[in-house]
Amino acid sequence: MNETTQQAIVQTLREKILAGELAPGQRLVEAQIAQWLGVSRTPLRYALSVLSSEALLERSGARGYVVRRFSVQDVLNAIDVRGTLEGLAARTVAERRVDAGLETSLQECLREGDAIFSAGCLGEGDETRYAAMNGRFHELIVHAAQNTAISAALSLNDKIPFVSPSTVVFDDTARERQFLMLMYAHRQHHAIVGALLNGEGARVEALMKEHTYISKESLNLSSSRFHLISGAA
Repeated sequence: MNETTQQAIVQTLREKILAGELAPGQRLVEAQIAQWLGVSRTPLRYALSVLSSEALLERSGARGYVVRRFSVQDVLNAIDVRGTLEGLAARTVAERRVDAGLETSLQECLREGDAIFSAGCLGEGDETRYAAMNGRFHELIVHAAQNTAISAALSLNDKIPFVSPSTVVFDDTARERQFLMLMYAHRQHHAIVGALLNGEGARVEALMKEHTYISKESLNLSSSRFHLISGAA
């Protein structure tokens, strides 16, 4: 079993947890999961260990695991952590000055976002485009900080459902409100880039922290899906 296949099992299980196919509180029995996925138990044990280190699973007994329940407060706390870490990364980039390559990439994100919102409503596929653009925008800033401690901490923190900037939650029953909320978030993207280019470290740090409030607001528009992941009553 090569490393690529092991990682594929990890990703498959991660997606099934986040999609609610493996329910919060559910005990995972190695033999049953191995048969379900059609894999052997040795790479499965590796996958379960990885997901435990990501806090998606919790130990139960000597060799068992259960799917972790995420409370509302768990998610909100993780969003606050993301804002603090990304704020520090952005401040580092601003004080170091933005190079031409980063500026070009950030401007491309801004143009793509502007195009999404130019129609005045979210069209087909715009949700996926926005989520990908948003994830890329945040990743560019974090990568440019060149701080492995920040990157590692964010990588672990983003495993909590709804926390990663590339995981934007959409609700078809509140599309107009969601459009306005995300358009405001994209205006914040413009302000963040402006502060970065002007070398305004303290300002861009504050803007990145403020920016995470949009993630919290999106949870209010998707309570049913959030309860599926959290097992909340």
